Amino acid sequence: MIQPARNNGQGPAGPPDLSELMKKFASGGPSGGRVGGAIIGIVILLLLAWGTVTCFYTVQPEERAVVKRFGSVVGITDPGLHFRLPFGIDQIQLVATERVLKQEFGFRTRDTRQGERSTYSAAQFEDESLMLTGDLNMIDVEWVVQYRIDDPIKFLYQMREPTRTLRDISESVMRRIVGNMLGSEVLTIGRVEIQQKAGEEIQEILNQYDAGIRISTVEMQDVVPPPAVQPAFNEVNEARQERERMINEAQKRVNQEIPNAEGTALRTVAEAEGYATERVNRADGESIRFSAVLREYQQAPTVTRTRLYLETLNEVLPRIGQVLVVQEGQVGPLPLLDVNRQETRATGGDR
Repeated sequence: MIQPARNNGQGPAGPPDLSELMKKFASGGPSGGRVGGAIIGIVILLLLAWGTVTCFYTVQPEERAVVKRFGSVVGITDPGLHFRLPFGIDQIQLVATERVLKQEFGFRTRDTRQGERSTYSAAQFEDESLMLTGDLNMIDVEWVVQYRIDDPIKFLYQMREPTRTLRDISESVMRRIVGNMLGSEVLTIGRVEIQQKAGEEIQEILNQYDAGIRISTVEMQDVVPPPAVQPAFNEVNEARQERERMINEAQKRVNQEIPNAEGTALRTVAEAEGYATERVNRADGESIRFSAVLREYQQAPTVTRTRLYLETLNEVLPRIGQVLVVQEGQVGPLPLLDVNRQETRATGGDR
């Protein structure tokens, strides 16, 4: 065994012996006592500073803090300034429970600034967005799942990777719903139904896992056919739009013609009813007049007969015009009962 060389006052001195220094500190020598006291004071100050720093923590308004003591969860604290046991006895995990989080499928948002349009990554995520519909057509579906953390403790400790689990569940549910629908429905009228069903089924599965996540909305973004079949889909859409246009025009014509026909029919019926009412009223009036004349005739036959004769002549003679009596041997016609002479003169004078 090699022994360390000792310094007997001859030659340069070797490195200091740590054991001797410790003995000096322990014996309380003048220099050793001062150095030891300074080191202990520094250590105590460092411990006090560390304890002071680790005694308090702040929770932001949109967060909740999960407090663990010796690795065991002891509670949840609300926003504000709180006290905890120092030196790492209490550990804090902050969870953004009031913030609406989102997961994007088929695309990624690269940058979002307030007051400006969002920019998106140019990378393609066809492994997420390409799906097979119920009529065996390929379709490219992009959607967003917005959610909130409902229970911080369940979110942190109920499952190993909650966000990854949510992503897998969302993709699985969306593929199953789209696979049970026609491609034309997914592209047009089925978007609202897909969003509603997807949100309900994702939430139901998360409740079974007890993940502590609450789904806010499921929003579909771009739903388009793949580029390889885009021309065929465009032709189909154009034909469908043309069909809808022709149906709308036919419906417009129907809405115009049927009311017109109904109006004409109602007008004809109303005119017939009015004419019938007029004839009935006129017949009633004539029968009443005849009854009145009959009563007068029964009381004074001669007077009534004469009055009727004169009234008839008064009505007939103005309409018969000129009456000419021609006798043999005479040159010119003889005017007789020219009752319209005054009217003829008046008319000739006007001309």
